[in-house]
Amino acid sequence: MNTKLGRAVILVEDYDKAWDFYQKNFLCKILHDSETPDGQRYLHIAFSDDDDFGIWFMKADPSKLPIGKQTGGAPTLVIYTDAIEQFYSHVKKNGVKIAEPLVSTQDSKFFHCLDLYGNRLTVVQKK
Repeated sequence: MNTKLGRAVILVEDYDKAWDFYQKNFLCKILHDSETPDGQRYLHIAFSDDDDFGIWFMKADPSKLPIGKQTGGAPTLVIYTDAIEQFYSHVKKNGVKIAEPLVSTQDSKFFHCLDLYGNRLTVVQKK
C-alpha cells in the first residue's frame, strides 16, 4: 500500500490575492481552478515542477478560526530550494515580511517569512 501527501490547506480571505502572493514570491503555478454552481471555488496551486504536492486555498470563516493562525505560530509550510540566497533576496525585494533572517547551520541554511495572512513559511536549503 502506498500513500503520499497531496495538498496542504491554507485559509484565505481572497483567492486571487493569495494566488498573486504565492505566484510572485514562490513561483507557483495553478494546477486546478474551478467553481461549483453554489459558488465554492477550488484553487489548487503547486511549487515549480511538482504536480504531486501543493496548496489548496480554502475560503476562511473567521468566526471559526482566525486566518493566519491555523498552526498557532508554527511553520505552516516548509519550502525547499537549491538557491537560498537568491530566494531570500527575491522575497525581500518583493516586500515579504521576514520573521527570522537567513541562518546557516552545519546541515542547512534557512529563513522564516510570513505570507500575506501571517502564516509562517520556512524556506530551507540542505547542505
